Amino acid sequence: MGRLTGGDPSLLRRINSAVVLHALRAADSPTLTHLVEVTGLSRPTVEGVVEGLIEAGLVAEAPADEGTARRQGRPARRFRFRTEAGHLLGIEIGPHRVAALLSDLGGRVLGSAQRAVEESASADDRLEKVRAAVAELLRRAGVARSSLRAVGVGSPGIVEADGTVRLGTALPGWTGLPLGDRLRRSFRCPVLVENDANAAAVAEHWKGAAAASDDIVFVLAGLSPGAGALIGGRLHRGFGGAAGEIGALHLLGREATPEKLLSTTGQPLHPLDEAQVARVFALARDGDARARDAMDRFLQRLVHDVAALVLALDPELVIVGGWAAGLDDVLEPLRAELARYCLRPPRVTLSVLGEAAVATGALRLALDHVEAELFAVDGTVTARR
Repeated sequence: MGRLTGGDPSLLRRINSAVVLHALRAADSPTLTHLVEVTGLSRPTVEGVVEGLIEAGLVAEAPADEGTARRQGRPARRFRFRTEAGHLLGIEIGPHRVAALLSDLGGRVLGSAQRAVEESASADDRLEKVRAAVAELLRRAGVARSSLRAVGVGSPGIVEADGTVRLGTALPGWTGLPLGDRLRRSFRCPVLVENDANAAAVAEHWKGAAAASDDIVFVLAGLSPGAGALIGGRLHRGFGGAAGEIGALHLLGREATPEKLLSTTGQPLHPLDEAQVARVFALARDGDARARDAMDRFLQRLVHDVAALVLALDPELVIVGGWAAGLDDVLEPLRAELARYCLRPPRVTLSVLGEAAVATGALRLALDHVEAELFAVDGTVTARR
């Protein structure tokens, strides 16, 4: 909405517009009388604001209830927020796939698309897959690219406010990549880039396992795990965006790297080879002694990584996502070991959203941005300060 100052002649008008738009969005086809009551504004002010919002394409007159019209004569005019007045994208960029979700301005998902990508793909190839997935999604949904109001992106790595990946070892060519700038070439709207674990934490708080909790840790479990945290309902990035990078804890020199911990042959696993990791877990479930030892080492490392965050942040809830979320052997050992290490053990559960968590969180990122601009919402979960 731009910078507001005390001398701005449009300040009061813009505040009134935001107040009325909030009320319209929260109610089910309210009348002018209802809007006057809930906003505390005068009827002429509300009428003027509503007409302006109709001209801007954000509000429409709702159809009258025919039954009410027959009983009472001409019914009061009703209005609705036009969720179809714009669209949002949430994009996940991962080692093995890129995925996109499309929604209206109410956050209702209208479609999805994804593309498989090789873990060794270059940054250019990976971004081309993103463009192809988005083009397919918009075409199938019949949505013009010009209708997009904001695009959220979830990516591995430490992400700066402008969308540059300061450090990203999970994807080839990712460190130093101006990801935000590269993607903005494809869109005529704001593009907001976030770390993938942070995006997943936001998603679980919005529509998943943490919908009733404001202090949470989301663990994107894998050979190089990451974590996102919400403190008091707000995303915690840290000073430079590196909060939650628990995959670097082995650099303290305590133990071997995760790739070696889960190896049954003495040769390190590739950090992104999820299929190879799944085979080790499957062998462990079948009773293979070496695989069981490898799995125990991995779980102990995961417990140490998560315990470090739990002791620092004291979350109510820990959510485990990523490929490890599909492994039944993870949850109970993690609960038991956290009970040993932590002064106040949190609740521990698996992700509800699964592989959709990162893209869903990226979509929420875009929705928060639009709400902050259109509705002057304070305290959004994902806003950068």
